[in-house]
Amino acid sequence: MSFATVLNSSSQLHLPIIRRLPHRSSFRCSSSSTTTSVKFDLKTYWSNLIGEINRNLDDAIQVQYPDLIYQAMRYSVLAKGAKRAPPVMCVAACELFGGSRAAAFPTACALEMVHAASLIHDDLPCMDDDPSRRGQPSNHTVFGVDMAILAGDALFPLGFRHIVSHTPTDLVPESRILRVIAEIARSVGSTGMAAGQFLDLEGGPNAVDFIQEKKFGEMSECSAVCGGILAGAGDEEIRSLRRYGRAVGVLYEVVDKVLQERTKTGTENGAEKKKQGKSYVSIYGVEKAMKIAEDLREKAKRELDGFEKYGDRVIPLHSFVDYAANRGFTVDV
Repeated sequence: MSFATVLNSSSQLHLPIIRRLPHRSSFRCSSSSTTTSVKFDLKTYWSNLIGEINRNLDDAIQVQYPDLIYQAMRYSVLAKGAKRAPPVMCVAACELFGGSRAAAFPTACALEMVHAASLIHDDLPCMDDDPSRRGQPSNHTVFGVDMAILAGDALFPLGFRHIVSHTPTDLVPESRILRVIAEIARSVGSTGMAAGQFLDLEGGPNAVDFIQEKKFGEMSECSAVCGGILAGAGDEEIRSLRRYGRAVGVLYEVVDKVLQERTKTGTENGAEKKKQGKSYVSIYGVEKAMKIAEDLREKAKRELDGFEKYGDRVIPLHSFVDYAANRGFTVDV
């Protein structure tokens, strides 16, 4: 339900979507006293964080009785193809406001648990009916529908428990921890991702904006907001992060669908074909979807204007926008 899938390099080389930037970008960051040009390599930043996050997740989900549930949980959470977009965005937002990785990692890992749970449930035959995820068979394909449902059900509360038990209270006040838990609960609930999934199944074409925001924008929005909350961002800053994250999440999904449409090579195998959800490409076509993607990119960038005072700490968030639009590299996992 968020930007977490990268297409292969051949798609990147031949299918530019929006004006492409190299993955090592130069940004000009100004402060009250000076202006500097900063080189930033998002691929290195992202890949380094993936290693740390993976180690934390491996420690957080140890197999215990009943073994099969934990094996199913680990199968999806620790999948080799996972790009860890929600936790990386959470860490980047926390660092923007001067927070530490030690403060952010428990929530970052919880976001990945919740994200994995949502994907397990999305892939079920009664939902999106997807036989594969992150380069491997879907959870229900390997463990069965019943165990996949239980694995997803178990990951949601495990994420909340991980935040409570692992967030250092000398770095993050308890009031902020409660706000983070409430934010995640809101994003996955009946007014968040669940609502988006419902309308994707039952709603008409006029619901496409709502579906995109709730099904794909919510996790990105929640990740950025949680990072800001952990570091003590102000109310207006949180509102900007909310709009920024939502725009990036939807942007990523729109570009994914455009790339998928342009790389179709014939009729999909009937056994592999999944249910087609409502997207801007399926409703409006590729050209209008590309215009929507450009608008989303500009919107996300505008929301970062108010963070210029934080200097080069805002650069990772700028880079996420360009990556979502251009796919200039493949994340190493």
